[in-house]
Amino acid sequence: MQLRDQRILLTGASSGIGRELALELARRGARIALVARRSEPLQAVAGEITAMGGTAVAVVADVTTSEGRAACIAQSTRALGGLDVLINGAGTSDFAHFACADPVQLEQIIKTNLLAPMLLAREVLPQMIRQKSGRIVNIGSIFGSIGFAYFAAYSSTKFGLRGFSEALRRELHGTGVGVTYAAPRAVKTALNSPSVLQMADAVGMKMDEPVHIAAWIVRAIEKDRKDAYYGAAERFFVKLNGLFPRLVDRGLDKQNRAMRDFAQPTSR
Repeated sequence: MQLRDQRILLTGASSGIGRELALELARRGARIALVARRSEPLQAVAGEITAMGGTAVAVVADVTTSEGRAACIAQSTRALGGLDVLINGAGTSDFAHFACADPVQLEQIIKTNLLAPMLLAREVLPQMIRQKSGRIVNIGSIFGSIGFAYFAAYSSTKFGLRGFSEALRRELHGTGVGVTYAAPRAVKTALNSPSVLQMADAVGMKMDEPVHIAAWIVRAIEKDRKDAYYGAAERFFVKLNGLFPRLVDRGLDKQNRAMRDFAQPTSR
């Protein structure tokens, strides 16, 4: 896919991977509707893109609500004159003993990471199918192929997003609309709590800079990739976990015991 002049709706655009994605897409000449809940950082990203000669509109909306999704789609479509690409980049995480997890937080993780991407895709697909072109891009995680201890809710939503991407891709075959599922490994963003950062350092977990992941995702979109997994070792373990999950159980046992001390229980 050539990204120049493509009309792109990008959620989670105010920080982290989303911010870097917005800038990288703008460098490719895409026209972007930037969506996030926080106005000030969102306007700052839009300003950076405008300053480099690009086209961006800031849409302040909470995509976990029906009202937010409706406003997001309406404002983006009106500002850009239609949509060619939806990138589901908004996300949230947890790092806790699941038995003590906050039910409200669990519900929010599911709404943000899985339900919102599904419902946004549902809203934009009729237009894409009519124009016989388009792409849905779901930003998942290696944690969506390998379930990690103390990230049970996050892993579950990313497993779901991966399954949704696969099923939707098969359903859309022959329509001209494609689906890309991009799975980075751990990334250095504000999504990570101090305890996650301490744990990652203790167990030697690799964490990538958002700018590198954003460039990798853009290349996957340009190449019309169906699935993209970041990291050679991670790709190997994804395949290994699919074939021999009990072997991976044993391989992760030492790491899980080390992680336990950093994942603090949440009081009920």
